Amino acid sequence: MIKPAKLNKGDTVATVSLSWGGASELPHRYQAGKQQFQDTFGVNVIEMHNTLKPAKWLQENPQARADDLHEALTNPNVKAIISNIGGSDSIRLLPYIDFDLIQKNPKIFLGFSDSTITHFMFYKAGVTSFYGTSLLVGFAENGGMHDYVIEDIKRTLFSSRPVGQIQPSTVWTSEWLEWENPELATKKRMMTQSLGWRWLNGQSKQQGKAVGKVTGELLGGCIEVLEFMKDTALWVSPADWQGKILFIETSEDQPSPTFFRYWLRNYVASGIMERIRGIILGRPEDNKFWREYDEVLLDVIYNEAGLSHLPIITGMDFGHSSPTFTLPLGVKAQIDCDNQTFSIIESGVSE
Repeated sequence: MIKPAKLNKGDTVATVSLSWGGASELPHRYQAGKQQFQDTFGVNVIEMHNTLKPAKWLQENPQARADDLHEALTNPNVKAIISNIGGSDSIRLLPYIDFDLIQKNPKIFLGFSDSTITHFMFYKAGVTSFYGTSLLVGFAENGGMHDYVIEDIKRTLFSSRPVGQIQPSTVWTSEWLEWENPELATKKRMMTQSLGWRWLNGQSKQQGKAVGKVTGELLGGCIEVLEFMKDTALWVSPADWQGKILFIETSEDQPSPTFFRYWLRNYVASGIMERIRGIILGRPEDNKFWREYDEVLLDVIYNEAGLSHLPIITGMDFGHSSPTFTLPLGVKAQIDCDNQTFSIIESGVSE
């Protein structure tokens, strides 16, 4: 994998609307995220040609959205690209994407949810990208960015040292404060005390216990969006999942445990689960179905598939709750089952 250069103070970051045009629908929130990004990290944030176009126009013009990505990649002043928000139709950009352009212009790309599509575009091009927050979410956080997110961005995007051990956040929130109401922009969301991550390995009475350390390259995304790309040029063959650590999370659609089971069974049936080295699951929005998701994972992976050696961590701080840490695709991570730690053991960026 080609690692993009790290960010430095004074660098220019481009914002893109590759899915939903939320930046135009919520201009006050966009400006808040842009300002907090600049003030916190000392960077210069700019828009591409279509970033702030109306949402309906962007929905009708997927090629224009792809053009913005290409523009950001080829602009020599732009050092990183950040998604404004997710959505549901980034897959429609696929016919217009120049994979050679991504490979020849490796730059940081940051986003989550529907940005899973863009991450796999980078992955197919052989360039590391970063599954983390977006401008309208983490950077525009009500009342200022979470310290947990600030420290994560610093160590992941502004440093070429190994990211290191990731600590669970002590608090989390999915409280919804209407983004349409500018008066709520300074109101901090109500936080819930975190009980930590859950280690499921070893809890299957029928299958025994997974112990020791496993190391593998990170690959994954929002599980619903991963379904969008199956049987397309973006999908990764079962053999290419060999030795990976699969990270998955669910969206604000809050899919039922039944559908979660169906999707996991597909990964088993296709031969993916027998090739990976571990699974990490992000905390669901509102923490809904967390118990049911855990039970489904235990049943499908340990009982049905008999993969008792596979460590599983759930309730982790990435995805559709806040605050979150960032996962660099194609970068080595380590799950230590004995000491119950998770570490990203190399950097996702170059000097």
